[in-house]
Amino acid sequence: MSERRGRAARVAARAAGPTEAERAVRPGLTGGRYRPLSESDMQRIYETALYLLETVGMGTPVPEFVEAVTEAGGSFENGRLLFPRTLIERGIELAAKSFVWHGLDENRSIELIGEKVHFGTAGAAVLMLDHKTRRFRESTTEDLYDLARLADVLEHIHFFVRPVVARNTADSRELDINTAYAIMAGTTKPIGTSYFRPEHVYETVEMFDMVLGGEGEFRKRPFLVANNTFVVPPMRFAYESAECMVAQVRTGMPINLLSAGQAGATSPATLGGSVVQALAECLAALTCVNLMNPGHPCVMGLWPFVSDLRTGAMSGGSGEEALLSAASAQIANWLGLPSGVPAGMADSKLPDAQAGHEKGLNVALVANSGSNLVYESAGMLASLLSCSLEMMVIDNDLLGAANRT
Repeated sequence: MSERRGRAARVAARAAGPTEAERAVRPGLTGGRYRPLSESDMQRIYETALYLLETVGMGTPVPEFVEAVTEAGGSFENGRLLFPRTLIERGIELAAKSFVWHGLDENRSIELIGEKVHFGTAGAAVLMLDHKTRRFRESTTEDLYDLARLADVLEHIHFFVRPVVARNTADSRELDINTAYAIMAGTTKPIGTSYFRPEHVYETVEMFDMVLGGEGEFRKRPFLVANNTFVVPPMRFAYESAECMVAQVRTGMPINLLSAGQAGATSPATLGGSVVQALAECLAALTCVNLMNPGHPCVMGLWPFVSDLRTGAMSGGSGEEALLSAASAQIANWLGLPSGVPAGMADSKLPDAQAGHEKGLNVALVANSGSNLVYESAGMLASLLSCSLEMMVIDNDLLGAANRT
């Protein structure tokens, strides 16, 4: 009898599999072995970014940013908000060096610290590759919910940020609120989205408080990070996005400070110059946020994109994109700040060999650069214009393989 019980226990142990800590591939493995920038490269990029902020500054700031910066020693001249070097250094010093991005299921929360790597989605694709008709069609709220449900069961996707725009919504308020609800309903992993208007931030936080059990609960356990594309490059705040950022600070919502200049179009054609501009813009936003609320959880979202100079189109699957994203993660980590960069943005229109080639190259290099968050890494096709359920499933396997490295 004891022999049978012993065998049953062994069978049960094999069926249960390893614990989370025993698994070879799990969220938060350490990267940082791929370093495209030397120490002197990073120092030059940082010094040049500080020079830009002190001499060129940022255009079209919201009044809250002007007040915070000028009271702390900056200046507002000829419509430009100028940041002395010491002020940027103070902003970095005040900034959170790590934070927990909670999941609705607390066991699925992730910690952004050091060079721990996590993979997830993001984007604003306007098309879905329909798996039934094999044709592109406009993306909907139902697609958002389906994508969230799929990501919820794919083990190598650690967070879910809205990858498509719900084009069946009537206006920006309906879009923002229904997007937040659809992704929250679809997964218990950490989630994220973006906002059109600051009042929508307050409304969705009220909804999150209700889900968590009462007023102020979201501030205690924020499970949504706002993707805030706060800049119209080069070196100018996007006014409405900056207004949303103020609302996000006031409600305790973590922010991905996202600068997405396009090399050769809205940022310098040189790769180093493009990283300089992205760093300067992100440091400006980081400083504004931390002057308003020291230690507010932020991600350094340097997202410099690459242009195909023959067409002017963005080339997300290029080798240069892998280099830019890896360098961006490296310099954010060098500053000791949470990092989040894109990878896996195939230019291919279908889940084919080209998509696999582009995604594999980019994801492997960027993951090994040690970015805390690897955005856009599942499901994206057609240079971020389209998303695919099948591609997300394939990418999940690819992410597991990259994580193993």
